[in-house]
Amino acid sequence: MEAIILAGGFGTRLRSVVSDVPKPMAPIAGRPFLELLLDHLTPYGFNHIVLSTGYMHEKIEAHFGNSYHGVDISYAIEDTPLGTGGGMRNAIRYCNDDDVVVVNGDTLFKIDYDDLARFFHSRPTRLAVVLRQVPDTSRYGSVTTDCCDRISRFTEKAAAHGTGTINGGIYMLHRSLLEEQPLGQPFSFEKDILQSRYTDEAFFAYTSGAYFIDIGIPEDYQKLINDY
Repeated sequence: MEAIILAGGFGTRLRSVVSDVPKPMAPIAGRPFLELLLDHLTPYGFNHIVLSTGYMHEKIEAHFGNSYHGVDISYAIEDTPLGTGGGMRNAIRYCNDDDVVVVNGDTLFKIDYDDLARFFHSRPTRLAVVLRQVPDTSRYGSVTTDCCDRISRFTEKAAAHGTGTINGGIYMLHRSLLEEQPLGQPFSFEKDILQSRYTDEAFFAYTSGAYFIDIGIPEDYQKLINDY
């Protein structure tokens, strides 16, 4: 399998505690957070990973080079910010497979990628979204599915509250879903594809209860440090 890791964000909310490196390189017990992501991916047989980078990309390249524990690494560098969708569209050019996994570079979600692949290939879809149940959806917004695991509704952060399932920041998709978009144009994958197309095209949700943490805010970054 091949994977794209979105590692180009500015990490504005984390800047008060991590200012000298890009957010995916935030130190966790003496190691960059991005190593934790790669350590979870490599046992599942990923043989090529594309790092979608931008802000301080030189520091990521200097640390990892062209491989990590035998896995080939490529870099899709954004000269100007492209958003999640534009970054994914830019990175898919470096992939060889039709089906690719995409992972947020600031979220550690220890799912079973073999099981995700089985789920994806057993559905008539170009996109599977990994969901996580949380006690409070207000920080993220929520995602609702029908009895067949097809996504049926998105609820924005302002209206979401209480227990529910959220977008866990991991996707498995067919490359055509991205290649329909213009190259080099910024867009949001969440708003411009997920939320605008789910009523017309069947997108499915794979729900996992695996360990999940988003280091986007200082409190959760500290929690991950404590956990490790």
